Amino acid sequence: MNAPLSSAEFVNTPAANFIANWWVPAASGQTLPVIDPATGVPFAAIARGVAADIDAAVCAAATAREGAWGALTPVEKGRLLARLSRTILDHADELALLEATDHGIATAGEGSIAASAEPAGFYVTPTLLRDVPATSRLACEEVFGPVLAAMPFKDDADAVRLANGTPFGLVAGVWTPDGGRQLRMARALRSGQVFINNYGAGGGVELPFGGVKRSGYGREKGFEALYGFTVLKTVVLQHG
Repeated sequence: MNAPLSSAEFVNTPAANFIANWWVPAASGQTLPVIDPATGVPFAAIARGVAADIDAAVCAAATAREGAWGALTPVEKGRLLARLSRTILDHADELALLEATDHGIATAGEGSIAASAEPAGFYVTPTLLRDVPATSRLACEEVFGPVLAAMPFKDDADAVRLANGTPFGLVAGVWTPDGGRQLRMARALRSGQVFINNYGAGGGVELPFGGVKRSGYGREKGFEALYGFTVLKTVVLQHG
């Protein structure tokens, strides 16, 4: 893996407010440090905005609406917004690192995009994050991308608490050579599937697939999936 970059390498904008296409110092003349909660060390500074700055921004927005921006056609506005979107995508790695640093989540390592990848495609660099807080969205929500959030735990009960502390429960994985622990963890984890010493998300057609909580209801594949194609009929017969 490549050595993680420092967020400070990307912070090269002035500590000012961006108003009417210009970087404008705060009316207060003051700035605020942006501190990395993981280290307690400032890595950037932002303008200390006050009411006068808000008024200036609102005035600039109203002027743009009634002026040049308002005079543009929807197609012209779309082209400008597309350029802005492309610029954001071009700097996605820097923005993601800054967001992670601002939330105090340390990047432990990064992978790389394969040299043979199609140039016109969209890719996310594999990233390993460490000491992720249990309440972070990274720990509580499904991240559809090559991102691994590593969190330390003290014992089995603590590991189960962390794993179950999410509204989702599609797939879980447990790595341990202890057979008893394997079964205890499998029973305790609130997940539709539990893989022991391996990991996947499906398996063969005979292996039922589905989640619990917000990860879904019911099962695909396997004999259990056939219940979805049946209708239960209740017959009540009175004797005598």
